Amino acid sequence: MSGTLNKVMLIGHLGDDVKMNYFEGGGCIGRFPLATNESYVNRQTGERVTNTEWHNIVVRNKAAEVCEKYIGKGDKIYVEGRLKNRQWQGEDGQMRYTTEIHVTDFTFLSDKGSSNGGTQQSGNTGIQQNTQPQAVQPKQNDSYMNQEDDDDLPF
Repeated sequence: MSGTLNKVMLIGHLGDDVKMNYFEGGGCIGRFPLATNESYVNRQTGERVTNTEWHNIVVRNKAAEVCEKYIGKGDKIYVEGRLKNRQWQGEDGQMRYTTEIHVTDFTFLSDKGSSNGGTQQSGNTGIQQNTQPQAVQPKQNDSYMNQEDDDDLPF
């Protein structure tokens, strides 16, 4: 296999509101922490154990503005994206490292009433922004989705 793949799919809850950074050229970046949980029953003690992982999520431009407007702390979201590692020098002179998920697609999974974003919805921006709870649907451009229905086949 000659190609490579860098893809992340997460369903979790926002740990904080979307924090926005705006740039001179009109672009912007939104960042928020996303919590995913893993639960299991300890066989020795019989008690339920839950482990939480925190992920640093980054959305850009129009997608960031949509996220800022419609989701907040505690809301459930599905995100797809790529892993990116970043490094910088801290104020103390030490090098800092972080791993982020740069979002390419997302779907809101919280009920409208339970989010802090209200009940408004914007027009079609090319980004999935369905605020009704739903199962994650495959993208329409997946090859198996573009095949015609069995009824239309000539055989």
